[in-house]
Amino acid sequence: MVKGSQYNLPYRRRRNAATDYAKRKRLVLSGIPRLVVRPANKHITVQVIEARAKGDVVLASAHSSELSKYSWKGAGGNVPAAYLTGSLAGYRARTKGVQAAVLDVGTRPVSVGSRIFAAMNGAADSGLKVPHGEEILPSKERLRGDHIAAFGKMLSQKPDLYQKRFSSYLKQNLKPEDVPAHFEEVREKISQSFEKTA
Repeated sequence: MVKGSQYNLPYRRRRNAATDYAKRKRLVLSGIPRLVVRPANKHITVQVIEARAKGDVVLASAHSSELSKYSWKGAGGNVPAAYLTGSLAGYRARTKGVQAAVLDVGTRPVSVGSRIFAAMNGAADSGLKVPHGEEILPSKERLRGDHIAAFGKMLSQKPDLYQKRFSSYLKQNLKPEDVPAHFEEVREKISQSFEKTA
């Protein structure tokens, strides 16, 4: 692999395509904290991170598993959960005095209306200033989970498939058709919990 004495081996994270150093340099030089969104299959993590000389410092963090503290009964990796997790991280960042952040998606490919932008939307709605265009955000109906409710209503005609697809929801006594109303309740709880501490 190495050819000649003048060859400089690239950083391991660059070789593995785990870090885009050019993009990271621009984000760090902006001087604005980064809103780091990292989705997985079942959960999503949102952090507000500030770059310092000795390394990155996490100013605020939220994980979708924490939504159960606010009575969330739905899945932790879908669009409504991403919005609520972003909102939670945004409120926590505001209590630490952070007023603005810039979105950091890492090397992940993104698409319009994805969970990443749902999380960013939640952070922005909590009062954190995150530069973005409105055209990339999921629709209000998708944020609320109307697509989940519509799919649940369609599958309700096939009880076996309905039970199989929504078993985790039903174990929590949440019908998929009720997700939009449940989303609004949880969003209000998160908002009110930070109004009390403000």
